[in-house]
Amino acid sequence: MPDDQQPVAVAAGVEIPVPADGEVWTVGAVVLHQDGRAFAQKRSPDRRLFPDCWDIVGGHVEPGESLLDTLAREVEEETGWYLRRVRRLLGITTWTGDDGGGTRHEADYLVEVEGDLDNPALEWSKHTAYDWFGPADLHRLTENRAPGEYLIRDLIAEALQDRTGAGQS
Repeated sequence: MPDDQQPVAVAAGVEIPVPADGEVWTVGAVVLHQDGRAFAQKRSPDRRLFPDCWDIVGGHVEPGESLLDTLAREVEEETGWYLRRVRRLLGITTWTGDDGGGTRHEADYLVEVEGDLDNPALEWSKHTAYDWFGPADLHRLTENRAPGEYLIRDLIAEALQDRTGAGQS
């Protein structure tokens, strides 16, 4: 976070869970562009979890980190943008990956960021592409996913309903 960066604002009523001992948590961030489309990046084909699939910004909560700290860290690491505001909780899910990592709890948020939205600084070793998705593009978010594995599409679809007043800079 730059020295002049303000702390992350959290909208009233937004739940930020505190993981219990032994729980594994991940967080996700849906970022909307001024034009109302949502950001997603394509995971590289050699990733253990969800290879070659579209994904939102996010990742695992590290020991000693809060969900909010993780959200800010992941946004910066994966895009070069800075988390400015958490607008709302899109949902909390529990899932088990095929990587042997066990059960994970995931909190996904609609967020506002600061930075050059037209030029994200992707982690190219982990992602092969990015794009902005509107309602007509949602079908693309199910590429390489089995039927019923449409969490990313569903999260972005929900966030797109919120697209007025995104206030990105």
